[in-house]
Amino acid sequence: MSFRIALGVEYDGSEYFGFQKQKSTNQTIQGLLEASASRVADHKVKTFCSGRTDAGVHAFMQVIHFDTEATRTSSEWLRGINSSLPSDIRVIWSREMDESFHARFSATSRSYLYNIYNNQTPSALWSDRSLFVTQKLDVRSMRAASKYLIGEHDFTSFRGSGCQSKTSLRNIENIEISKKDKFIRVELRANAFLLHMVRIIIGTLLMVGKKEIKPKEVEDILKQQDRRLAGKTVSSSGLFFLGPKYPQKYKIPGFKNNLI
Repeated sequence: MSFRIALGVEYDGSEYFGFQKQKSTNQTIQGLLEASASRVADHKVKTFCSGRTDAGVHAFMQVIHFDTEATRTSSEWLRGINSSLPSDIRVIWSREMDESFHARFSATSRSYLYNIYNNQTPSALWSDRSLFVTQKLDVRSMRAASKYLIGEHDFTSFRGSGCQSKTSLRNIENIEISKKDKFIRVELRANAFLLHMVRIIIGTLLMVGKKEIKPKEVEDILKQQDRRLAGKTVSSSGLFFLGPKYPQKYKIPGFKNNLI
């Protein structure tokens, strides 16, 4: 008898070459999770994730699933897998799902957070978890510019060169930009994202915030479908995968419950 197990995983991606397992290195989130889950299951485990993250990107709640014939309780999966993971990767919940659930294909949307540290002096504590920007940013203009990106569009201008997606059409459902003390936080929700799409969007919004371009020009960049017109791909250190959203029937914990 086979069981489908779903896990919620949080990680600090600073020391890893992204989520996806690679032949050239053992330092990937997926590789370490599969090795640990395989030990608990007593057989080789293959995982599927809700959204692959690049090198250096963090996650509040990555969702993965795997199939197994091993009979374990949720707490046994949780404790067992965590026991052989490094301290910067942690399974935060485990549950058995029916076979209709798929970590990637069942997700209806995905959310990311980008953290900007806007100050004259860099932070010792936030250097791996934020983008350091010294120039004062016009947050109101950044918000105005972000409105042009809402909805379904061809995001070719915001697509990384190595992207293998068959289409550059994506639907951004919401972008929220907030400021608290020295931190500017950009939260984005979409049905899915292209390679480096969030980081290029942030790079473009920073051009607006620095008054290098006007908010309205973001609409022109989008329509031109030319990657050369958009901002640079900013550092992955400030990027957090907040998590996916699933239909209520699956009863997957919301990633908001894992935020401070």
